[in-house]
Amino acid sequence: MSATKTTETAAPAEGAAGSAYQQVGVYGYSAAGPGLADRRRPRRERRWWPVVGGALIPLAVLALWWAATEFTDIPSYRLPSPADVVNAAGELASSGQLWRDVAISTQRVLQGFALGSLIGIVIGSLIGLSRTASILLSPTIGALRAVPSLAWVPLLVLYVGIFEPSKVILITIGAAFPVLTTLSIALRHVDPHLVELGRAYGLGKLSLLTTVQLPAVIPALVSGLRLALAQSWLFLVAAELLASSMGLGFLLMDSGNNGRVDRIFLAIIVLAVLGKTTDALIGLLERWLLRRWG
Repeated sequence: MSATKTTETAAPAEGAAGSAYQQVGVYGYSAAGPGLADRRRPRRERRWWPVVGGALIPLAVLALWWAATEFTDIPSYRLPSPADVVNAAGELASSGQLWRDVAISTQRVLQGFALGSLIGIVIGSLIGLSRTASILLSPTIGALRAVPSLAWVPLLVLYVGIFEPSKVILITIGAAFPVLTTLSIALRHVDPHLVELGRAYGLGKLSLLTTVQLPAVIPALVSGLRLALAQSWLFLVAAELLASSMGLGFLLMDSGNNGRVDRIFLAIIVLAVLGKTTDALIGLLERWLLRRWG
């Protein structure tokens, strides 16, 4: 405290800038506001840098795209301009088709992702904790994981039909494997001292899993969930390309059949934005889980 008081009394003699500088050093904040403290940090640690840095490449790509359509002879039916895509978005949004396709695709992804993640957690826990289950299940799961997504479509259409359940089941298949794989591997490497400590406190298998082992592998689990979410969007397009009348996959297929390249670009951009948005939500979930159990 004495060092703090000495700094505070000496600071006014050095002027306002000197006072602000010393208070930043002593307290970690600036009397001139958080902006000065933020400017004195290395660039990679500033709060605005991740937002600005992450936007640089998309803005550069957008500029190159605009320049390619503005200053070259590429016809618009091959490469539409950004303005053409914006006009296509306005056209579909005003008719309600864009919101309908976004809503139905998001609903399918969330349903398949939730079911796939749950299945992945259950089976991944079995394989990760039981050597017998690993011996019995790992070869079969490894073989099923290698099956391409479109190979499941004829069977699903034959047994389940062409309606919603077949699409959700296909997305569920895609989402289950990343969670299953990452979780089972992470559970095998949990610190055995933590497990022994839990057993010493009398925890049963289920309590040990939920209170010790799963919290210990949260980073790996969240990585699996992120991969599962990305897989869900990939499998969504595969599901909606066949036997569908709504959704972004259908928009892609319908636009391709009608030669609307501007709508194809729009569907791809919307899929990218939705994928990034849902990934950011998983990031928020990761922060909450790490605060709760990390």
